[in-house]
Amino acid sequence: MRTSLLTTALAASLGLAAGSAQAAAEIEFWHSMTGALNTRLNELTDEFNASQSDYKINPTYKGTYGEALNAGIAAFRAGNAPHILQVFEVGTATMMHARGAVKPVSELMVEAGQDFDPARYIPAVAGYYTAPDGRMMSFPFNSSTPVFYYNKDVFKRAGLDPEQPPKTWAQVEDAARKIVESGAAPCGFTTSWPSWVQAETFSAWHNTEFATRNNGFDGLDARLAIDSDLHVRHIDNLARLSKEGLFGYGGRGNLGDSVFYSGQCAMSTASSSAQANIGANAQFDVGISTLPYYDDVAGAPQNTIIGGASLWVFNGKPADEYKAVAAFLEFLSGTDVQARWHQQTGYLPITTAAYEQTRASGFYDSHPGADVSVEQMIVKTTDKSRGVRLGNLPQIRDIIEEEFELIWAGKQDARQGLTRAVERGNEVLTRFERSAGR
Repeated sequence: MRTSLLTTALAASLGLAAGSAQAAAEIEFWHSMTGALNTRLNELTDEFNASQSDYKINPTYKGTYGEALNAGIAAFRAGNAPHILQVFEVGTATMMHARGAVKPVSELMVEAGQDFDPARYIPAVAGYYTAPDGRMMSFPFNSSTPVFYYNKDVFKRAGLDPEQPPKTWAQVEDAARKIVESGAAPCGFTTSWPSWVQAETFSAWHNTEFATRNNGFDGLDARLAIDSDLHVRHIDNLARLSKEGLFGYGGRGNLGDSVFYSGQCAMSTASSSAQANIGANAQFDVGISTLPYYDDVAGAPQNTIIGGASLWVFNGKPADEYKAVAAFLEFLSGTDVQARWHQQTGYLPITTAAYEQTRASGFYDSHPGADVSVEQMIVKTTDKSRGVRLGNLPQIRDIIEEEFELIWAGKQDARQGLTRAVERGNEVLTRFERSAGR
């Protein structure tokens, strides 16, 4: 009899445990984090999952940002979309105009009973993901901006002051020449994310249009404007430096990061989020500074623009699962979580409180340059510098980078290449306008 009672109690206990496990809402989270960033992301989801038993976040790597965006859209059309999709910033206009696919984050948080206040987020970050009607459409999770990295050890070998990085493009050229001619490094300068850094951010940094209609924020009829004299001058300068062996093109995306941290090129413009991988791989003292600019351009430098990605929530999920998503996003907004994420990865702290906590902790004093990304972004923006919101921007980036590569290889001059980039890019924008305007 006692054995029977124990067995019954044990079965009941197991049944309750099983029921509790089944009650936990499982949330599918598709992302594109790799390397050290993937490790940090998994640590965050594990921390959230361990903090409560009602919800479980299942992070799944779905390839590059472009691959993940395509996979998410295809899954929605097939009726099996994830709850959360990480989408790079150039996919913002595409997601905003994906009819019926998106549940705005601001609505999600309010409906789930979270105390949601858009004012807690850094304005330049939150504003990029906010629709004209004031709704925050996605959650600005891993926001980055381009910064300038340099190899302090190479600077010393070349006779340059490692505590005085170049601030202008003329100074970058002078430093690159001394580095190469002295034999301190085989290459002076490289870049990652060529279009984002050398076209989109370059434009904002010089308070110059990348595209008309306030870079696409004011309408779908925006068209590219990167064939200006300033853009031609800059890309032509890079072509000249490439021909002279001072600028080494590493490739698209973040391929230039490895060219820098391997020690081949002594300077690089790359994402602030590259700090994690650069720190893990570089065998030298790394310096971080602001982006170079042309000091004869009125208004420069202005501010850099957002990069990285945000988290989009798909429509069509049950209310209890949306409560789980909202709880996870609230967890990610926490001051301690955001401060740690910023400090470990180089991504921007998305809340003002996380930035202030990081500064008060002395982190920026012990990690010189770690605050460069934030300082470049918190300047008041203009209509020309608040970012770029164009439909099918990933395709436009490919076009721009194809033309860059031909220019830097000496197969066409800068004006020819940028004129072609504008013509080809505008064809993409016209098609998007027609499809999104239907």
